[in-house]
Amino acid sequence: MDTIPCPMRYGKTVTAVFSDRPNRFIAHCILDGETVVCHVKNTGRCAELLLKGVKVVLSVSDNPKRSTGYDLVAVYKGDRLVNIDSQAPNMVVRESFGRIMEHDRLVPEYTLGESRFDFYAEKDDRRILVEVKGVTKEVDGMVMFPDAPTERGRKHVRELTRLVTEGYECWVVFVIQMGDVTHMVPDYTIDPLFGEACVAAYGSGVRFAAFDCDVREDGFTLGRPVPFSPYRP
Repeated sequence: MDTIPCPMRYGKTVTAVFSDRPNRFIAHCILDGETVVCHVKNTGRCAELLLKGVKVVLSVSDNPKRSTGYDLVAVYKGDRLVNIDSQAPNMVVRESFGRIMEHDRLVPEYTLGESRFDFYAEKDDRRILVEVKGVTKEVDGMVMFPDAPTERGRKHVRELTRLVTEGYECWVVFVIQMGDVTHMVPDYTIDPLFGEACVAAYGSGVRFAAFDCDVREDGFTLGRPVPFSPYRP
C-alpha cells in the first residue's frame, strides 16, 4: 500500500535540541544557542524519546497571542524521526479513511449515548465505529501502546466491546507515528488492564488495525499496515 499525499502538514518548522520538560505541557529547547519555551503536543510520558540533548522538531506558531512561539512536534530517536503530535493521528485517518475501509458516510467525533468516538462510518447496512490511537513507543522495531496508564483508552475499548453486541462494526486503529517497524502489541508493562481489554475485545469481534507512517519534519502521511497482536508478547 503506497503512501499518498495528505494535508497533515505544519507550516514553518525548525530543529532544536531538547533540554528539559518541567511539566507535561511545556518543554525547554535550545534554538540557535538560546533557550526557548515550547508547547508539547503530547501529554504522554514520551520518556524514552524526550532525553536531554536529543534533536527535536519545532513547529513555529504565527499566532502573536500565544504564550509560546513553538510547538514540539517530533523527536529524533537516533536516525528515526518520531512524530509526537497527539492531534495528528485523527487528522491523518480522516483524510485517508478510504484507504482503511470503504465507506459511504463519515462522521468525525460521533456521540453515541454518553460516549464519543473518533469516527462513525456507514457502508451499505454496516454501522462502523472507529477509535484512533497514536503510537510513539518503539523498542527494536516493535511498537507498543500506551506509554502511560490510560483509563480513557480502556474505557473506549470496553465500550466498543459492548457495542459489538448491538450490531455495530467496531474498530481500534493505531497510527504508528514513525516508519520502519515490524509489529505492534499492547504494552503490558505499562498498562496490563489495557492489554487485557484488547484481548477481550478481540475475542468479542472488535477489529484492530495498525499503520506506520512516512514521517518528515513538516508532517506525515499514513503508510503501510503493521501486524498487531493483542496478546502478551
